[in-house]
Amino acid sequence: MKILSYNVNGLRSALSKGLLDWVQQTDPDVLCLQEIKAGREPLDVSGFEALGYHVYQHPAEKPGYSGVATFSKQKPKNVATGCEIPLYDCEGRVLRLDFEDYSVLNVYMPSGTSGPERQSFKLEWLRFFRHYVAQLRAAGTPPLVIAGDFNCCQQGLDLHNPKANQNSPGFTPEERAWFAAFLADGFTDSFRHVHGDAPGHYSWWTYRSGARARNVGWRLDHLLVDQALQPRISGAGLLTDAVHSDHCPALVELQ
Repeated sequence: MKILSYNVNGLRSALSKGLLDWVQQTDPDVLCLQEIKAGREPLDVSGFEALGYHVYQHPAEKPGYSGVATFSKQKPKNVATGCEIPLYDCEGRVLRLDFEDYSVLNVYMPSGTSGPERQSFKLEWLRFFRHYVAQLRAAGTPPLVIAGDFNCCQQGLDLHNPKANQNSPGFTPEERAWFAAFLADGFTDSFRHVHGDAPGHYSWWTYRSGARARNVGWRLDHLLVDQALQPRISGAGLLTDAVHSDHCPALVELQ
């Protein structure tokens, strides 16, 4: 079972850069896309359907902004679009697919980089999201694989220059504390589970100053696996050769 998470920074843009051919070659069982940036016209997903995917979307109300989409080879037993909180659902933040013995929760976290107001919004969202996930688990949702652009780094290993970014959105003390608490709730970071404390692995690079070529990046994209599923993790990684976006995909494989 191959699950991929990829912030495409605009699905139409990524498709114009060969995304569909890449998906056909990579052949994920579940593909979670973030920041699809749907406009006023529906996104054309016929190419994915031709590859055998069931397609589910949760676009933002604002055209060209945010939004998530999940593509699955297997038809899910249940699909939950949004989190039933209008403040967040208007931005297209979460989409959940439930299967027989696991669920995939596709999430696009706020970035907080546009100013203090959005950073405050992000911190409120993080508190909400932790509670929301706890409610899902308490309600008997199958064990979760949470796939998405978290717009957060967990620790200094996850960005090129942690010392200079101690208080930058994505690596503030509050965000690091939240991430530690969230993992302690019973989730495994699949990448670190497989690769340990290996440094220099990132999933996002600014377009400025040749950052990607110099590998000056941040690991913002994560696949967190419920500890009940941890024994099934057979592989995980970052697919840095995919260049349809300023992000690269994250991968987890479950037996």
